[in-house]
Amino acid sequence: MKFMVTWSVEQDKWLPVLKKWSSMKPKERADAGKGVKIIGRWHDLARREGVLILDVTDLAALNRYLGQWNPFMDMDIAPVLDDEESAAAAKSIVADHRA
Repeated sequence: MKFMVTWSVEQDKWLPVLKKWSSMKPKERADAGKGVKIIGRWHDLARREGVLILDVTDLAALNRYLGQWNPFMDMDIAPVLDDEESAAAAKSIVADHRA
């Protein structure tokens, strides 16, 4: 299952987050652990916000990964569908409504 995580960092935690993030090697940044694959991550440094898309097979592993960053930022998480998954779901919704 895919999840979208959006985050925002309070100003007083911003520099510690930048220090931690920028000190990580690319391999460390790409590794979310077994059961969690990072599809992509985008950062808005000026607003201290970002978005992360993950493919998850283990919810406990997802919580473990997010728990590494939770002390530093507020996060919202939601299940999401890709284009093909959403098109199939849309067809079912239309059929359910006989539209």
